[in-house]
Amino acid sequence: MKTRTYRMSARADAAERTAERIVDAMLARLRTTPYERVRLEDVAADADVTVQTVIRRFGSKAVLMTTTVERELGRIAAKREAAARSTPTETVRALVEHYEEYGLLILKTYAEAPLVPGLPEIAARGRAYHVDWCRRTFAEHLHPGLDQPTRARRSAQIVALCDATTWRVLRVDGDLDADTTERALTELLLPLLHGTDSSRG
Repeated sequence: MKTRTYRMSARADAAERTAERIVDAMLARLRTTPYERVRLEDVAADADVTVQTVIRRFGSKAVLMTTTVERELGRIAAKREAAARSTPTETVRALVEHYEEYGLLILKTYAEAPLVPGLPEIAARGRAYHVDWCRRTFAEHLHPGLDQPTRARRSAQIVALCDATTWRVLRVDGDLDADTTERALTELLLPLLHGTDSSRG
């Protein structure tokens, strides 16, 4: 009985590792290739499995796509929580590091969401998380004497400044390096806050 249980557990572990390899392969393809051009044959080859294995595990390219995005959304949320530091400057530094890894993928996912059943809902959850994270992270740094309309406006400005789109405008369109992007975001953000470390040179 113990031997049978061990074998079943080993098979389950192997199946899970295979699924992770497939998702990793899909993620690598999504970073560089438009969704419509991603082929399951290529994903399978990258994961060192057959197309039949991919289909048996995920059913379709759309399901593989949403599974991949779901997994990465969890990882992104974990990194974003870790990015909430004691000062706004430190938070922006960690946020830029986060976007260096995930920024372009996040924006690509939003752009391609209408192409994949189920993905718009996941993308909407990601957007809602971003808004909530910004509000929670910077709430204590807003001036306590602000009236509600001003506080709401400042909060919305912070959401916009911390968005991946703003990072892309500075980093890609503005042709700034990561350190200068961090400084630019900090310079935009600090005037909205009260009692922050605004002495950054």
